[in-house]
Amino acid sequence: MTIRILVADDQHLVRAGFRMVLSAESDMEVVAEAADGASALSLARETQPDVCLVDIRMPPPDGLEVTRRLAGGGRPGAPKVVVVTTFDLDEYVYTALSNGASGFLLKDAGPALLTEAVRAAVRGDAMVAPQITLRLLQHFTKSRRRAAHEPAEPLTDREEEVIQGIARGLTNPEIAAELYIAPSTVKTHLGSVQAKLGLRNRVEIAAWAFRTGRAE
Repeated sequence: MTIRILVADDQHLVRAGFRMVLSAESDMEVVAEAADGASALSLARETQPDVCLVDIRMPPPDGLEVTRRLAGGGRPGAPKVVVVTTFDLDEYVYTALSNGASGFLLKDAGPALLTEAVRAAVRGDAMVAPQITLRLLQHFTKSRRRAAHEPAEPLTDREEEVIQGIARGLTNPEIAAELYIAPSTVKTHLGSVQAKLGLRNRVEIAAWAFRTGRAE
């Protein structure tokens, strides 16, 4: 399956850079580019992309509102939205994720994280830049000291190691390299962890790891 992508950013060079990175992937195609929020919404309706990469600060409506209109409400067939921005203010991150974003990256994240975030969004997962993830989770665990459930079926040692990697903000390939296993094996362990814990994505797994003392 080819992942159809819309790129919305008011800077031409940023859009061109994203297009170059994404078009180099055999399973990705950039189907539209938008320089402002209004064009992003119009082109999304016209081209029906699978994933929209959206900047926050651009001519109105801004990226947060675009995210809400495209991904908010969980409508069937709605595109996934990954916010890619220069600004990592906590209020932006909270609002973007609350508005339905499937990811939040900084523009200096690099090609590997960008393409991984697109694929994660298509899988129904959530990818947040590692430095932001750690800050959010540390704030979350300090402000909400609630007990976290333990799995009905015990986690294996390898699953525990994968969880710790996720809590540190590592991608699947990085976890694979650290544990000397294949990325596909990491994906298998991740699926097992999600099933055992009843969690939807790696952000929730990381939060669970912090609450249970598996990460600091």
